[in-house]
Amino acid sequence: MTTPVLEDIDAEFPRPARDVVERLAKLPAANIGDAMDRLGVADSAIQAVWPGARLAGPAFTVWTRPGDNQGIHRALQAARPGDVIVVAGGGDESRALLGELIGERAITLGLAGFVLDGAARDAEALGEIGMPVFARAVTPAGPYKNGPSRLGTPIAFGGVPVMPGDVIVADSDGVVVIPREQAAAVADAAEAVFADETNRRAAIIADRSK
Repeated sequence: MTTPVLEDIDAEFPRPARDVVERLAKLPAANIGDAMDRLGVADSAIQAVWPGARLAGPAFTVWTRPGDNQGIHRALQAARPGDVIVVAGGGDESRALLGELIGERAITLGLAGFVLDGAARDAEALGEIGMPVFARAVTPAGPYKNGPSRLGTPIAFGGVPVMPGDVIVADSDGVVVIPREQAAAVADAAEAVFADETNRRAAIIADRSK
């Protein structure tokens, strides 16, 4: 089978307005999930591989054979600065799809991070270099690099559909997916949720101090 070439990748898909992404980046993933009626929240097993990791950005989608990272290497050649590489890896936990070296390349390229329905490795090193990675597991076992893979296509990620250009937000609670066309409305609603919770928390603290 012939390995797909970069020309088969649609990297020109629409991306959300930067100011909308910046607004969503300031909000907790939990508030965003509440604002979307608890939909769009990925499987809770997909978590940050190092403490304090968080990210936000447009989804650059990768669909790969479980345990194989050929598609991630291809995505690094096509993704734009600020993108989040979102990998549908079949939930496989036996092979790490990326580690420190890919993390270093991603920093050089200005990518926002990775979310993997699969495994990662070099968790401590990824934290040291500050590359946000969210994954289903951590394992020292390396990946295969044979393919096949598909880039820039609709994928299923942790039980949630993801289209290229959807907004990904991830923090210590997990990963949420915001449809691109709804991103501004979700930002409005999530900001309202955040403000309401902030006011309620202040009231609880005030009552406690009486």
